Formats: sequence, C-alpha cells, structure tokens
Amino acid sequence: MFFASDNTAPCPPEVLAALAAANDGYARGYGADPLTARATEMLREVLNAPQAVVHLVATGTAANALSLASFCPPWGAVFCHTHAHIAEDECGAPEFFTHGAKLVHVGGAHGRMAPAALAHALANTGESGVHGVQRGMVSLTNVTEAGTVYSAAETTALATLAKAKGLPVHLDGARFANAVVATGATPAALTAQAGVDVLSFGGTKNGLMGVEAVVIFAPDKGWEFELRRKRAGHLVSKSRYLAAQMVAMLEQGRWLAWAAQANAMAALLAEGLAARGISLGHPVDANILFPHWEPGTSARLRAAGAQFYDAPAPEGREGARLVTSWATTEADVAGFLAAL
Repeated sequence: MFFASDNTAPCPPEVLAALAAANDGYARGYGADPLTARATEMLREVLNAPQAVVHLVATGTAANALSLASFCPPWGAVFCHTHAHIAEDECGAPEFFTHGAKLVHVGGAHGRMAPAALAHALANTGESGVHGVQRGMVSLTNVTEAGTVYSAAETTALATLAKAKGLPVHLDGARFANAVVATGATPAALTAQAGVDVLSFGGTKNGLMGVEAVVIFAPDKGWEFELRRKRAGHLVSKSRYLAAQMVAMLEQGRWLAWAAQANAMAALLAEGLAARGISLGHPVDANILFPHWEPGTSARLRAAGAQFYDAPAPEGREGARLVTSWATTEADVAGFLAAL
C-alpha cells in the first residue's frame, strides 16, 4: 500500500533488461552512443517534432531549471502557478541556474493557472523600465501539482497569452504521460502545437530508474542548453544508461500503458473513497488524489502499513496526498480501502 509517490515504485522489468543489454560491451560517452541517438529519434517521433533538440538529464529539477535558464534572462520573470513544482519543491534551483530570474506566482483553482490571472500578471510586469523585473517566460505543469490536467485547448489559451508578449513557454511534464492518457490528446497537441517551446519530458515518475528528457522545439537554443548542462555538472558520461531507460519506456507504447495503469488505479481509489463518503480536495484527473477524512484515519492507515504524505485539509479534517504508479494493483487499492 505504497501511495507516497510514483517515484517510490520499482522499475519495470523491461527497464532493468534494457540496462543489462546496454551494459554489453563498449559505447562512446557523453551522448555520442547509438542508444542516445535512438532515444532522440523516438522522442521526436512521439512528439511529431522532427527538428526538436533532445537532451537527457538525470533529474526533473535539472530538466526544469536548465530549461528555464536557456530561455529566460537573469532579469526576467518566470510566470508559474503558485504551487508549481519549480516554485515549491526545487530549493531555488530555477533562480540559481537562471542567475536570478524571479518566479512570479500566478493563481488558479486546482493547480491550474487561470488565464485571467496570467493576463493580469503579464500586464503588470515589466512596465517600470529599468527599475523592475522584465517579462521572461511562462512555465506550465501538466499533470499539475494538484493532480489535475490541462487540455490542449487550455494549454493553447495560456501559451497564446505568453506569445502575445513575445514570451517562450516551458512545460514541466514530470507526469506528462499521465496527462496524455487523461486528456486523450496527442503529445504534439499538448506541446509544440499548443505553443510550448521547451518540454521537460518525465521518465522517473513513470517507472524509470532516473532519467528525464529536455525536448527543445526551438532548435536554436539547443547549443546553449548543452553548454549549460555541462557547466552545471549534468552531462552524464555514460549516457547510454540514461538512454536505455528512455528507449525501453517508449518502445511498444509502454510509456502510455504504464501511465494508464496509474491513472486507472487512481480512478478506482477515488471511486472507493467516494463510496465511503470521503471528499477530495481536487478533481482526480490523473494519478494523484487529495482526500479529506476524519481525524485519526491517517494513523489507522499507517498502522495497517499504508504509506502516504499528509496534506492540508479543512479545519476538523485530516488531509493526505495519495499517488498511484504503474506498479499499483487492484489489490493495493482494495487493501487501502479495507483499512479505512
């Protein structure tokens, strides 16, 4: 009953087999190996972006922070949701790697940036000349930290506001596979076709041991990203081991199948919670739930072996965050519900 996070799940056997196969013999380092080339071509195909530049890194924070640094100047503002991962869970890395860019928080219900709020923030930033921070870029997250998703139309609407001010758009896609499954949209419709310029394409939360891809739809920024990645210490020497994981996930559509399993188990869990009269703080669009239950419930569940994080809740209630993964089973869900 491990619902603490999708990054607590084991690696699928196909990933471990791919790593073992990649370990056979020698290969050139620093991304010059055939597996890295294969991962690049597969991601271009998945995203319908044949000219995209693809670079692998080991962590989501590196993917996000280096992406922002490649597009936003130090005197720029990065417009992001108040509870975005870059705002609350990356220990100042975006500010550090951009050499001081300011994160401007934009509100919106259920983790989604409200278009009106973004329009207001854009209109009221960069209007004081040299004395104020300038508009830099917009960063979205799909799946959001609240477990909700942006549709292709919603992504396009926000990107259109950014483009009207001449700003690039970043998408934190740590759970991008879950968003694709949840929306039914094509990966391209949620990214480049919607106006996204750079994507952090998640792997770790979808079962991989530790690899994310940065996909740059503006090829002229590719070389700058390479230099920033090296300078930041994130150019992995034996990159074939990163690439092997990404290839294994993308082969045979596994990335979507694994995300579909996680989403399905979240929906099953949400159904069981609702049947027991337990309310949820946000809609369950993908694989994250925020239940509010009676005091004492969390302790009882943990005593039964359940693992999860606490979360804010209304007065007189307890809150939790539950996250399902590719490895979550119906038996896991049934056991959790039985322990309530």
